[in-house]
Amino acid sequence: MSYKKPYLGIRVIDFSQGVAGPYCGMLLAQYGAEVIKVEPKDGDWSRNLGQEYGHHSAFSIAANLGKKSIVFDLKNKKSIQILDNIIKKTDIFIEGFRPGVIERLGLGYKRLKKINPKLIYLSISGFGQNGPMSKKPAMDPVIQAFTGFMSENKGPDNIPHRTPVIIFDMTTALYATQLISASLYARISESFGRKIEVSLMESAAAMQVIRLMSGFMEGPYTHASSPSGTFKTKDGWIQIIVVKNHEFIKFCNAVGWTDYIQDVRFSSNAKRRKYETFLTSEVQKLFETNTTTHWKNLLNKFEVQNEKVQTYEEFIKSDQAKEINLISWLSQPTTKTLWPVPNLPGMPKLKNKKKNSIAPSIGQHTQQVLREFGYSNEEIINLIKQEVVV
Repeated sequence: MSYKKPYLGIRVIDFSQGVAGPYCGMLLAQYGAEVIKVEPKDGDWSRNLGQEYGHHSAFSIAANLGKKSIVFDLKNKKSIQILDNIIKKTDIFIEGFRPGVIERLGLGYKRLKKINPKLIYLSISGFGQNGPMSKKPAMDPVIQAFTGFMSENKGPDNIPHRTPVIIFDMTTALYATQLISASLYARISESFGRKIEVSLMESAAAMQVIRLMSGFMEGPYTHASSPSGTFKTKDGWIQIIVVKNHEFIKFCNAVGWTDYIQDVRFSSNAKRRKYETFLTSEVQKLFETNTTTHWKNLLNKFEVQNEKVQTYEEFIKSDQAKEINLISWLSQPTTKTLWPVPNLPGMPKLKNKKKNSIAPSIGQHTQQVLREFGYSNEEIINLIKQEVVV
């Protein structure tokens, strides 16, 4: 155990697919845990999301770095016997099936805690384990719609939009990792494990707590300060935010609005918000007269918060991202390209071809893991012939 690998010696069995559960498992792997990813014969379905590169997609790489992949036919009773042997020596179990499915597979918490009383068991669902929507499938866009996020994520067309960042899958993974960390710490003084239940819906609500409360109390979204927002320029877009009075004065001096500095209508943020429509319109007319670079340089000079709306490619290639080594370029099994993977905040930088920088191909470690748990080469060959494992 060390600051670099605080979970060294911890073993995780990851049955989850998609993003939320797997990304949680990936974070545990980056902190030193041995994470064994259990997949069906055709692999985690995230491998087929979007553009495919061999056994991978951007989804499956981001969520599975540092893991070992084994493939079982869970419908074969012999696979459960093997898994029981692994679970006896496991600290954390992760699953993300719809409520009731994992029990039908014979891997529910009530049964597994008898095999391993100190097991920490994480169940991730869409809408929660109970309730009228508990068994409804729920990927990230559905949660964005249900929890109110999409209703306020509108562009100039005033149409609700989803964000493609799969923000609530990622948020769920972070909350789940936090809960596992706290549980591991508490388990030091406990003689038993626990079951943790996390849903995308709960995580989405928690992440939106400020806007959720203000939206319920005050209605549709308006900017918390003015002038603020995203504005079209002569050749692109720029984001600005002006909150405090001294920031408004700086903005006025930057763009030549010196008459507005003494205007009582704009003497506080509360008053400026009442004139948001007017200020927004005036800023938009002004910004369309010149380029994004012009306004960015001018506002930077006067220390007004702003930034050009960039593409991912521009962000990755920016001087700031390069200066702090934000991106590691990693090759992956069965793909022929280098992937720009962001390094985790506060963690050592990922290095190409190192163990924790590789997302496994389907079943890459099946034989290795079985050997680690005492199965002979002859037994493994028989299990493969019987299609218990792949």
